[in-house]
Amino acid sequence: MEPDNGTRISEFLLLGLSEEPDLQPLLFGLFLSMYLITVLGNLLIVLAVSSDSHLHTPMYFFLSNLSFVDICFTSTTVPKMLVSIQTQSKVITYGGCITQMYFFILFAGLDNFLVTVMAYDRFVAICHPLHYTVIMHPRFCGQLVLLSWIMSVLHSLLQSLMVLRLSFSADLQIPHFFCELNQMIQLACSDTFLNNLVLYFAAMLVGGGPLAGILYSYSKIVSSIRAMSSAQGKYKAFSTCASHLSVVSLFYLTSLGVYLSFPATHNAHSSATASVLYTVVTPMLNPFIYSLRNKDIKGALKRFLGMTGRKITE
Repeated sequence: MEPDNGTRISEFLLLGLSEEPDLQPLLFGLFLSMYLITVLGNLLIVLAVSSDSHLHTPMYFFLSNLSFVDICFTSTTVPKMLVSIQTQSKVITYGGCITQMYFFILFAGLDNFLVTVMAYDRFVAICHPLHYTVIMHPRFCGQLVLLSWIMSVLHSLLQSLMVLRLSFSADLQIPHFFCELNQMIQLACSDTFLNNLVLYFAAMLVGGGPLAGILYSYSKIVSSIRAMSSAQGKYKAFSTCASHLSVVSLFYLTSLGVYLSFPATHNAHSSATASVLYTVVTPMLNPFIYSLRNKDIKGALKRFLGMTGRKITE
């Protein structure tokens, strides 16, 4: 019997992280708190960088872009999850699912490319300090961000169009809290060979390529730090990279672990749990990891909050 065509599918069911009724209030409170912290923390970074002329440098330009993308990245999944828990409805329309998947892949790709650009920025700053202002001029920084957007949009569009060609059977339950690409491919009843081929090729190209660039940048950074004679210089150089490296490790270990696992041994619960780390936890931690130890950001935040407070009282 021929399966129903994917275009006739009206809705999917997002099963979430747990189907236990007693856990739903806990999950709602936990994810609402993390979402609010993520939005507030990253929004403060964006506002602090844009309002303080001292922070109009390549490093903070990339950081503010990353913070903006993290807000969008988290907003593609968590609000829908919170609404589903609150209304006790797991339904998401076919169009809504495709749209969520498109923007999720888009902002995940942007996160990926931006942390790579930030690694390159640190590589130039530490390995070629005398040429830093010449290489990382504003126009070039803008071009790097624009290129990241273009590649992410094209990659997301390709993956979404590949899913649109699939057919689905009557079992439309997605064992996840959002419309995750790999889970949707596994739900399809039509041939998914081409989809899996594109998925893993894109994972190697979009994920593995930037990762190779990050590893190369840090190998050169480590060599440059080891060659420094000043202990204080070594500490300062390392401290500017340690925060970025910790976020990169968390993002890549979880995301690549999910997408490069073979479907035959793929565990849906493990995938959903791991996804929480790079979809919710990492964007929430970024403002703290990148900024709380940074005196420039601390000073900018104090000035911004002080200026905002004075305007409110006037």
